[in-house]
Amino acid sequence: MELLCEWCGQAAEKGENTVYWELPDGTRAIQITETPAVACEDCKMVYQTDEIIKKIEDQLFLIDTKKIGKCISYEELMALPRLLKRNYFDFS
Repeated sequence: MELLCEWCGQAAEKGENTVYWELPDGTRAIQITETPAVACEDCKMVYQTDEIIKKIEDQLFLIDTKKIGKCISYEELMALPRLLKRNYFDFS
């Protein structure tokens, strides 16, 4: 199945990039490296899908963020132990 860019509708590819995310408590931002991304050669956009954004937001809400330094890889972030099994405040 061909991946299409959400911005311009042209063919896109899976890739990775570095993102910066504010922690849920608003105390600081962290750098998340090797984050799954969509890269469009046509319009040059590189972005995260809604699915990846939700995974990051949920994980940051469910872990002890004090244990994260200034920089962490996506895989390391997703592997951190959760304090809760799921985000009970997400009603979507």
